[in-house]
Amino acid sequence: MSLDKPLVKCHVLPHYIAEQSEPDNDRYVFSYTVTIKNLGRQQVQLLRRFWLITDSNQKELVINGEGVIGEQPIIASKNEHRYTSATAIETPLGTMQGHYTMVDHLGAEFKVEIEPFLLAIPNIIN
Repeated sequence: MSLDKPLVKCHVLPHYIAEQSEPDNDRYVFSYTVTIKNLGRQQVQLLRRFWLITDSNQKELVINGEGVIGEQPIIASKNEHRYTSATAIETPLGTMQGHYTMVDHLGAEFKVEIEPFLLAIPNIIN
């Protein structure tokens, strides 16, 4: 049995998509690019995702499902997986946070937390 614990870090870069948004109809669309880095010595696989999206009216949307964008990527040691997805909220400001359920090379599941990040139209926060 290996004593190597999985070490996975995530970085998220959100982006407002003005051309798909309809502020007059309370629809603000944001893309987010996630980079998942496997800093450990063994491969890992992403099995499931959980997102909690909250707009500034405190309306919450929970997203729970298998994989990301239809994939359950295997990430080799010292490699990364990057993907872009999108969401829409009813206010120009909100937050997203969540976690990935992953499995290590021995079949043990573990969670990787994704710290809260802002969904904000440009110049809304000075």
